[in-house]
Amino acid sequence: MMTIASRVDVMNRLGRAMADPSRSRILLALLDAPGYPAELARELDLTRSNVSNHLTCLRGCGLVVASPEGRRTRYEIADPHLTLGLRHLLEAVVAVDEGAPCADEHCECCA
Repeated sequence: MMTIASRVDVMNRLGRAMADPSRSRILLALLDAPGYPAELARELDLTRSNVSNHLTCLRGCGLVVASPEGRRTRYEIADPHLTLGLRHLLEAVVAVDEGAPCADEHCECCA
């Protein structure tokens, strides 16, 4: 059974992973199907090293797993519950107060 601390850890890992637009785009791509770094880089118009760095972060957060396939490595979402949860999250309506400033001065999502 998960404790409050472990639930907070899961939320923090998800938040860290999705805080970066490139990582969010990679997760969205992996929702559709497993992927390979070179293909993800091409599909998302990112460099291969950039995609590899983000995949390392996503693995460290426990959100994706890597499976060696010969000379390539296939990445996929680590757990079907996470896939389902992300799909549900994408259906959520976010209530944004247009007049409220963002507390993070470097935030780009609210601009």
